[in-house]
Amino acid sequence: MDSANEIREFLMTRRARITPEQAGLPVFGYRQRRVDGLRREEVALLAGMSTEYYIRLERGNAKGVSESVLEGISQALKLDDAERAHLYDLVRAANEGAKPQRRRSAPRAQHVRPGVQRMIDAMTALPTIVQNERLDLVASNQLGRAFYSEMYIQPQRPANFGRFIFLDPCSRDFYRTWDDTARQTVALLRSAAGRAPYDRDLSDLIGELATRSDDFRTLWAAHDVRLHHSASKQVHHPVVGDLDLTFERLDIATDKGLSVIAYTAEPGSTSHDSLQLLAHWAATHNQATQNQTPEPRPTTSVIESTERS
Repeated sequence: MDSANEIREFLMTRRARITPEQAGLPVFGYRQRRVDGLRREEVALLAGMSTEYYIRLERGNAKGVSESVLEGISQALKLDDAERAHLYDLVRAANEGAKPQRRRSAPRAQHVRPGVQRMIDAMTALPTIVQNERLDLVASNQLGRAFYSEMYIQPQRPANFGRFIFLDPCSRDFYRTWDDTARQTVALLRSAAGRAPYDRDLSDLIGELATRSDDFRTLWAAHDVRLHHSASKQVHHPVVGDLDLTFERLDIATDKGLSVIAYTAEPGSTSHDSLQLLAHWAATHNQATQNQTPEPRPTTSVIESTERS
């Protein structure tokens, strides 16, 4: 990623979405505006700096920009926590100086430590996975493999959420809110790219998705970013049907970039009962080998034989 260009486009898209009225600026008459949202001079006014200084920053010249300046811009553009962190990441990358030679970063762990695997294996009632910032599915427990059985059909290892959502047509059947899931996925990858602009593995994935998916290219151009802590998940599982779940994400302190994500259902709900049925199905069909060997996609007819057993 070009840090100067990323700063320019990010700031332009953020100010384009805010009207003067939303920013608390007076609008006199009905004079036609040549730009959507705020003008550069209006952002500068709200941020407490000169127009020339803000224009220089929006053009990507972030050398020596202070934290107080970034805070002023964050407030003027009404950035949320994810957007504020992303702006800081972009400026930090720009201040590294000359662009370093494109290289692979230190290899990201593709296997979790035995203690982490034992921990998630013990969470037998919850679909649980370990994910890195590139959205690779690094590890899972048995119920997690059953829950994401559609993803494990992918020939690439590790399985990746971005590839599944944008390159596998089955994802549109799996995610009942595919459009929202797609937006969130791109926003997570955009945030990760801001933190690690010279990560070759990540940039290769982004390039692959941008080349092969019109939907990805459109969403990537929006420069939206997101933090990934907890949210709801609505899916249609090929074995047990509709599931309404929530998830919690916990970073693994000793393995930078890796997070444990566990999914839960409301006790006594249909989704809770369906998760229990899925756990029984997973144990019966020994899906523990699926992250090494792709198997045919399960079909809803499997549930009938499970119920009879």
